[in-house]
Amino acid sequence: MIINITEYLDLTAEKYPDKLAFSDVKTSLTFAQLRDASRRIACGLIEDGLHKEPIVIFMEKSPATIAANLAVVYSGNYYVTLDREMPKHRIEMIFEGLNPRAVICEESTYNLVEQFCKTNKIYIYDEIVKSDIDEASLTRVSVSAIDLDPVYIVFTSGSTGVPKGITASHRAVIDYTENLSELLKANDTTVFGNQAPLYVDACLKELMNTIKNGATTYLIPREAFMFPVKLIEFLNTHKINTICWVSSALSMVAGLKTFESVIPEHLKTISFGSEMFPVKNLNIWRAALPRARFINLYGPTEATGMSCYYEIDREFSDEEKIPIGKPFRNTEIMLIDDNDGIITKSDIKGEICIRGSCLSLGYYNDIKKTSESFTQTPATKNYTDLIYHTGDLGCYNDRGELVFISRKDYQIKHMGYRIELPEIETVLLRNEEISLACCIHDKEKGKLILYYTGKLTVSEVMIYLKEFLPRYMVPNRVFALDEMPLTPGGKIDRVELYSRLI
Repeated sequence: MIINITEYLDLTAEKYPDKLAFSDVKTSLTFAQLRDASRRIACGLIEDGLHKEPIVIFMEKSPATIAANLAVVYSGNYYVTLDREMPKHRIEMIFEGLNPRAVICEESTYNLVEQFCKTNKIYIYDEIVKSDIDEASLTRVSVSAIDLDPVYIVFTSGSTGVPKGITASHRAVIDYTENLSELLKANDTTVFGNQAPLYVDACLKELMNTIKNGATTYLIPREAFMFPVKLIEFLNTHKINTICWVSSALSMVAGLKTFESVIPEHLKTISFGSEMFPVKNLNIWRAALPRARFINLYGPTEATGMSCYYEIDREFSDEEKIPIGKPFRNTEIMLIDDNDGIITKSDIKGEICIRGSCLSLGYYNDIKKTSESFTQTPATKNYTDLIYHTGDLGCYNDRGELVFISRKDYQIKHMGYRIELPEIETVLLRNEEISLACCIHDKEKGKLILYYTGKLTVSEVMIYLKEFLPRYMVPNRVFALDEMPLTPGGKIDRVELYSRLI
């Protein structure tokens, strides 16, 4: 029985020592090299008396960063990965909230770390990786570990822009890894193309499945996503057969008609999530790769990544929403109404709540917020049994499949009518000339504001929306953007769009 994620690497490094594990094209690590580097760094941390505390990894996205993350876990601590691409004020808030005693960085990020962190334990990766291995120390840490110990803290912004630190346990990460590995049918022939930054939990899809299955992951350069043809050529060059990307990345490839120039030759499994994937873009991908598997994933960071999945098994019209399907094994999804009743009938909206080993340990250093979001299961009164309130609205369709509707935050009242803002976006996204769309509500002025990227003019967008939307849902103001602002995780940055109203 595995109780610590490093046990995956121990087993895989023994079985596939010389196999490529991670590469960013410039640098690479085999499984044996990854394990050796991680254990050496861990011994350096243990020697300095660091145990069961957060250690920040402030490095560029590379295989070495993954080694540093795993090293922290080998040492009995939990990692917090940061990156220079993150906004400065956000990094400052994270350091202030964590107050870490130790940071691992590179020469290129050392000066930044000194600005943010006052600790005297700032380790340079190239130096600490030369630490001697002390088997006795590693064994002592290993035998004392339990599966409820933290693995990492991931900071998300939420709707306010203030970072929330979500703490995940070994039990939750292992549960997620086993489920996703089975769903993706990952094995030692799987070659992943990683899109997500290493400081968001979305990267676990590739990272954990690689060290569990002896797969290989290529860390795709961020710049590649600016040039879709080169992006697909990258997939072909490295024979990537599995991707787990945010929906906006797939939409960009489809919207720019990339497949007219180049087709992913080796791609067999495409999973997507984080935001709704327009059916028109899904159908473009399916037409280009008719034999590939397409999987819609859903789940919040508070439930350690993804909790539900739906493998596309039928045709969808542009007007339909792709279901999020059913929960993973060992996970229960409850739809809860406003009176804490559990919804079982179709077409009745409720809040999506999650129960199971997948639940995180809550918000770091914020017990009050944790107790507000993680509450007692309505159906259970006699013992502690928690569910996480996602803040997402969903319903069951007539097939019994769960369908995501919108965030509760995006359900507003306008001109006396109840409106789901994503419904406006969905209508516009049916148009082949539109790539991305986001509708927000200016509460102070009582206005609906729509931002979009695409080839249509503002006047053409308004004409299109008036044709398909009731009058009270037609946006009051529409803005065409050259580029939609995205969060580091690839979601549309609604906080940034709201800031433009000021």
